[in-house]
Amino acid sequence: MLDVRRILLFTEVARRGSVTATARALNYTPSAVSQQVSRLEAEAGQPLLERHARGVTLTDAGRALAERGERIERELTAAENELADFAGLRAGTLRVGTFPTVGASLLPRAVIAFRQTHPDVRLTVRSARIAGLWAMLENREIEMSLMWDYDWNRIDREDIVVTSLVDDPPALLVGKDHPLAGRSSAALADFADDAWITRADHHPVAEALTRSCRAVGFEPQIAYEAHDYQEAQAMVAAGIGVALAPTLALEGIRGGVSVLPLLPPAPVRRILLVRMSDHALTPAAEAFAGFLRDSAAVAGGR
Repeated sequence: MLDVRRILLFTEVARRGSVTATARALNYTPSAVSQQVSRLEAEAGQPLLERHARGVTLTDAGRALAERGERIERELTAAENELADFAGLRAGTLRVGTFPTVGASLLPRAVIAFRQTHPDVRLTVRSARIAGLWAMLENREIEMSLMWDYDWNRIDREDIVVTSLVDDPPALLVGKDHPLAGRSSAALADFADDAWITRADHHPVAEALTRSCRAVGFEPQIAYEAHDYQEAQAMVAAGIGVALAPTLALEGIRGGVSVLPLLPPAPVRRILLVRMSDHALTPAAEAFAGFLRDSAAVAGGR
């Protein structure tokens, strides 16, 4: 196979019409240039230059190769410029995974900041439950993903890189007419006799509720299984029961619902940024991760 570096050197000789002029321009010795051209001719199996006192003349094969060399130069320049665009966040696509509560709270601030700073990078976000996020990460459908875990079920795999963004403590949702609605905080044990609204389909928050109630000595009596936190709030407002919800799920509180910070012990979940360890972050992903950390710092400071 022909050596590309020798082709580019030969193209410069063809352009300048002289080995000496090429050597002077590239800060080589004329001997070094001649040796490289001779090796290229050996690779090509035929002469490419006719040398004479005033310089060089291209053979037919030499002219054809010089034309190819100019095309190679143009392609390499285009490749360098394209890579510079990606490195400078002037092009490309970033694919990120998230889950609903963070997608409605922490994520929008990062998205807005990223799009304002890097408008030429196309950002796509995929929202899913935890199993779907893992599948998209492993299949490289997304570069990184927001995830969560609890003390009893830590994300711990050797093939991933995990960055902890913020702790998301839970709160108690009670109706405005509940006897404890006016408190500034509450403990789970205060609600041992209440009916509970929990999350359906074996949602992690349902497990958090069960574990936490058992830890303080009672089994929660489930009155309603909701499929999202807005539905849970509606049932709390209607007086069916009380509910446990992560703080980040409470961006919009409906009328008729009071939010009580939960005193320890409380099932705090970690909000995480996860990527596969063999998938280095692109410049766009690095920038977006920075905006996520900024947004998490705002959320954690509330």
